[in-house]
Amino acid sequence: MTLRLDDCYSIERLRVAARSRLPRPVFDFFDGGAEDEITLRDNAAVFQRLRLSPRVLRDVSQVDMAASLLGAPAALPCAIGPTGAVGFGWRGGDVALARAAAAAGIPYALSTSATASIEEIADRAPGRLWFQAYILQDKARLSDLIRRAGAAGYEALVITVDLPVGGKRERDLAHGLAFPMKITPRNFCQFARQPAWSLDMLLRRPPAMPSLAGLDRIESDRKALKSVAGRNYDPAFKLEDLARLRDRWPGRLIVKGVVNGLDVDAIVGIGADALVVSNHGGRQLDTGIASMSALPEVLAAARGRVPVLLDGGIRRGSDIFKALALGAAGVLTGRATLYGVLAGGYPGACKALQILRDELARTMQLCGASALNDIGGDMLRMDGAASIAAAAATGNA
Repeated sequence: MTLRLDDCYSIERLRVAARSRLPRPVFDFFDGGAEDEITLRDNAAVFQRLRLSPRVLRDVSQVDMAASLLGAPAALPCAIGPTGAVGFGWRGGDVALARAAAAAGIPYALSTSATASIEEIADRAPGRLWFQAYILQDKARLSDLIRRAGAAGYEALVITVDLPVGGKRERDLAHGLAFPMKITPRNFCQFARQPAWSLDMLLRRPPAMPSLAGLDRIESDRKALKSVAGRNYDPAFKLEDLARLRDRWPGRLIVKGVVNGLDVDAIVGIGADALVVSNHGGRQLDTGIASMSALPEVLAAARGRVPVLLDGGIRRGSDIFKALALGAAGVLTGRATLYGVLAGGYPGACKALQILRDELARTMQLCGASALNDIGGDMLRMDGAASIAAAAATGNA
């Protein structure tokens, strides 16, 4: 089924539109998760198990969705999270996402594995920019990337700490996926079904990943049961190494990939400015805890010392509402805005943000919240149980 952007009134419709225009191996790379994809599904399912308990008789003729993220204003309580290799799904997709974020008045996080350089994003999509750094084995390159992000005016450094080794992404293994992507006799039929994408890649050549240029070729190895994920990353990276990065980086430091409360004190102690509760979208460790399920534990351990953001499973504006109601300072959109750009480039990314914005505003009105500060745990129930706020007060959350 082919959908026009005008027919996409939900993130799921954008997902269908993206799937209809991409070769199966390419779509599965963006859409898939690790092993049986239990965590991938659970990230979204947790939101579905939470029920809203609206307040009534309140003036919600207008709603204010303005937020503060890392001490600076944002038009919405969200940022576009780092997603890699976007240009293989839509040429120039990283720039499109960054421009959409700037137009929406929210931050954009550029991935180390993006198909745009640090400087290109800063030049073509000025706005609130964060740079997400994977911990490369090549420490000289890592240091240079961080230096360049600072020189280009990026306000925050996002260190991803949940990828010491790559997960087993079986969709990638099934397709023998490689970067740069190429058409081979084994996958010819699947790419031939999408001639527009395939001709573009043949005639204009696949995009590069500038931050990873010159490193080992990234490809799936079905014999060794290794997918494309996690190559060139350093499994020896530890807290002391993070502390040294903190000392060298003059801007804000965001640590992404925290789900266990026992890790929080040490990370806050070395000077992190914010935490992101994330399980990497279920793309690495399967049967890991869903991000939304981990949020209360991390919030309790943080004790208000740093803002805590949520990444994973956001598909509706009501999901953003629920994360805020549990205490998150904001959310990162991953696949939600990714599906938008894959479906339609810059207009598609803007469409995804418009959908989330409109759904959040409507949810706030229907729940009796005219501003973000009105959203609280008293508006949430878990399968008909007591309010989340009451459960937290009694230690049963």
